[in-house]
Parts: sequence; structure tokens; C-alpha cells
Amino acid sequence: MSIFRSWHNPLRWNVFRSDDRLFLILIAVIVGSCSGLAAVALNWSIATLFDRLHSFRHYWWAFTLPAFGAALSSLFLEKIVNEGAGHGVPEVVYSVSRYGGLLRFRSSFSRIISSCLTIGSGGSAGPEAPVVMSGAAIGSNIASFFSLNDRQRIIIVGCGAAGAISSIFNAPVAGLVFSIEVILGEWKAGNIVPIAIASVAGTEISRLLQGNNIAFAHYNFDISFFDIGASFGLAVFTAGASIFLTRCLKTVRGVSGKIKIPLWLRAAAGGCAVGIIGIFLPVVLGEGYHSTGNMINGTFAKGTLFAAIALLAKIFATSLTLGAGGSGGIFAPCLVIGSLAGLTYYRALTVIWPSLSWINEGCYALLGMAGLISGMLQAPLTGIFLIVEITGGYNVILPLLIVSSLSTTVCHYIEPASFYLKALVAKGQLLRPGTDARVLSDLSVPELLERDCITVNQNMLLGEFINIIKKSKRNFFPVEDEKTGRFLGLINLSEIRTYLFNSGMHNAVFLWQIMDSNVDRVFPDDDLAEVLNIMDRKNLFSIPVVANNRFIGMISKATLLDKYRKELMVQTLD
Repeated sequence: MSIFRSWHNPLRWNVFRSDDRLFLILIAVIVGSCSGLAAVALNWSIATLFDRLHSFRHYWWAFTLPAFGAALSSLFLEKIVNEGAGHGVPEVVYSVSRYGGLLRFRSSFSRIISSCLTIGSGGSAGPEAPVVMSGAAIGSNIASFFSLNDRQRIIIVGCGAAGAISSIFNAPVAGLVFSIEVILGEWKAGNIVPIAIASVAGTEISRLLQGNNIAFAHYNFDISFFDIGASFGLAVFTAGASIFLTRCLKTVRGVSGKIKIPLWLRAAAGGCAVGIIGIFLPVVLGEGYHSTGNMINGTFAKGTLFAAIALLAKIFATSLTLGAGGSGGIFAPCLVIGSLAGLTYYRALTVIWPSLSWINEGCYALLGMAGLISGMLQAPLTGIFLIVEITGGYNVILPLLIVSSLSTTVCHYIEPASFYLKALVAKGQLLRPGTDARVLSDLSVPELLERDCITVNQNMLLGEFINIIKKSKRNFFPVEDEKTGRFLGLINLSEIRTYLFNSGMHNAVFLWQIMDSNVDRVFPDDDLAEVLNIMDRKNLFSIPVVANNRFIGMISKATLLDKYRKELMVQTLD
């Protein structure tokens, strides 16, 4: 039996006792491989379903296919696995922020099935965010199986997300950067090593099963001075497209939420609208990788007006799919919208300045993709490394840096939170490690209670009170009703010194006459950040804590600072 117990918890193995980083690396290989398999399975499922339904797309009723897919996806999430609609990344970030990365086992497969139904039937969404949710849930449950602590589990959740992105794009560096920049939000050596290993494992699984293919191969680009200058304008253009997409998603979600019909019917209505758009503009259907590849290779034969209309149509189709209740992510639509934005911008440049020597439109399609990804995610490094890896070249790195960084800056100025984190920021639930909000959220009022205060009653004479002062080291004395024990107020020694040194008042003054009955008070369930705000606003050093009208202790800034420092050391421990 002891052998079995030891096997179940490898942390007891001698080889791992000396350094748990070695153990995390082993777990990272397992999680990265499993996440890579999940990504490959989702890719294959979506491609298979989309191809099978292709033969029906010439029928008049083909516009209902995305509706059926979105409705089935919604019913599956709501009725079978009891999960909300959406892509799942906010849930992963929230779990990392507040619950040590704990995720349910069913999340390992729920988003794979739901997003396959939505995207495979023609819905305008991407498989990346759902597979991030699956990879993170796989990591969380494997970490729990091996009895890892919260800090280790969070790293393994990051490994799952990194393995999934690395596998689905065949891009290990982008997976690593995405996991740290978006999911964990902190760059630490202790995080980077296992996540990098998981990225490699996920990528190798993808290459083993699907081949070592670059998603969007292209010819080499010879970037000129004019192209670098034009990249500033493209950054602003893609930032505008990102903000427009964000606002459309928010509007559709808001309008859809006010319609009093079942969620699956709303998802079906959104799917129908997407299907109707797809009859005239098939480029909006599905993940859209094929159209993106055509634009990068310069084989997109349609004109400038068509590209501009398709750009708007893809934004509306994505908003209708995701805002109405369909399941999927924003990565793939951003690649399509970004490449259309780059293509439209390039063709406008050639019309306005036909005599200048511009690079070809495929380069601008690549830069547009980076601008959209960076703007929507507000994660410039993810956008840069993703585009570099999925296109297989660094020859566009200079304009790529300009477009990604400037698009992120413009979007952050107008929309302070990224698409993934907007809901968490609105609810005050985005708590990154090491930040003031996160440290305070991990402390509670009961943890900070100072219980060594001596209580007195309101009918005590000042002379009797002086004898009590001699026995205490504190300056604050809570006053209670001598019959009911109800908290009545507080005596602060610094405010009654004139009475203390006047012996004539010792037998003439009662405590109820000199106590502060309007003193501010807080309760055990109060948020500590709000307690600190009250103390700052009222210039208080200590404040009483009351429960059921009874005094239970004091909170002081000295104790708060001491606990804060210790908690900060724990959270930033590498």
C-alpha cells in the first residue's frame, strides 16, 4: 500500500524531492501532449464537418446550417454540460486569478464539441480559444490528480493553454508568449521553463499527426522605406477595425440578452443571419483560413470594393455568431478580418499613390492580421510571434513591430481592456498576481483582527477607567452596553487626554460622556480594499470590527501592512 500511495503522489519520489521544477517539467510534457491532441482533434473535427456539409451549400435552405450548428452548440453547453456560452478564456483567467487554476473536468471536452458544431456548420468563429479552455482544463485536472499546490497548478494550467495554441498553429513560441502574456499575466523564470516544454510537446504532437506545415506560406518580402512609413497608417486602420469589432460584439450580445427567448433560439437566429450573409459572401463562413491564405499569396482575385464589403461582413458575421450565443473564439476571425483590412489598405494606397514602389498585397495582409490580433487581445508580443511563426519568416519584422505595438496602444486608449478580459474588468474580477487588488483579495478582515483590546462599559467612571489603562498597551477601548453587550462606541486616548490629567473629573465623568458613539465600523464580510479606502478617506489608523452588534476586534494599518508584505512575498515567490 505504501508503494501505491507513493506512486499516486510523485512529489514523494526521491528523484523529485530535491527540486519540484523537475517534476513540473515532467507534468508539462504530459499536459502539452494531451493539449496538442485536443487541438488536433478539434481541427480535424471542424474540417471534416465543414467538408461534409459543403455539398449541401448550393441548396436554398443552406442558410439554416449555421443556425442548426449554433442551436445544437448552445443546447449542448446549457442543457448537457451546464456551462455558459462563449469562448472560455475569461473563465480560465478568472480561475487562475481567484481559485488557483481549478477547472472542471468536463471543460476538457465541452468547448471542443460546442465549437466544432458552431464552426463546422459555418458559424464565423475560431477554434483557438475553445481549445485553450480545453487545454487549461486538462492541465488543471492533471495537476489535481498529482496533488499539486495552487502555484504549481496555475503553471500547469498555463502549460495546457500553451500546448493547445502551439499545436493548433504549429507555433511553439506564440503558444508560450500567449500563455504568459494573456493567461498568467506574469513573466517569471519558474513559469517560462515548464510552459516552454509544454509548447514544444504540443507542437511535436501536431507535427507528428498533421505534418510540419506552415499555416500561411509566402514568398520573401523586400520591405521598402515607403512600406515602413505606410505601416503607421495600417496600424491605425486595424486598430479602428478592432474597436469596431469589439463594439459590434458588445452590441449584439446586449441586444440578444434582452430578447426573452431561450438561448438556443437566439443562437439559431444569429446562425441564420450568418447563413444569409454567407450566401452572398462565402468568405465569412467558418474559420476562413482558406481565404486568408489566398490573400497572403496574392491570389485573392476580387476587387477593392469587394474586400471592403467582405471586411464589414466578416465583422458582422462574427458578432452575430458569438454575440447571439454560438461557441468559438476570436483568433481566426481576427486573422481573416486583419488580412482583409490589410488588403483593402494596400489597394487604396496603390490607387492614391500609383507611382510609388509598394511591396505586394500579401505583405499587407500579414501586417493586417498582426494589427487585429494585437488590437483585440492587447497582447502585442502574441501578435508579433504568431504572425512570424505561422508565416515562417522574419523579413516583415520591422513593420510588424510598428503595426502590433501601435495598434495595441490605440486600442488600449479607447478600449482599456482587451476582448478576453473586458468582462472580468467590468466585474472587478481581474486580479493579476502581485497587484494591489490581488494581494488584498487574498486577505480577509478576520485574518487581520487584533483581539487584545480591553472592553469597558458606558457607566464606568473615568477614575476606574484609568486603572484599566494602566493594564493595557493599546490606545483604543471599545465601549459596550453592560447588560446586552452591544457595541456603543470607542474611546481613543489621544482624544481624552485633557480629562485624564484633570483629577477633579475622575469621579464626575462617565465613559458614555466622552466616548465617540459615531465611530466608523466595518464587518467581517467587508471587502478589505473597501476597508482600506474608508481608513484612507477618514484618515484612520485603526477601525473597530463589529458582528451582530458586538465588538470582535480592531484592524490597524500596521497589521494590514505586515500581512500585505507577507502575502506579496508569497505571490511573487519564484
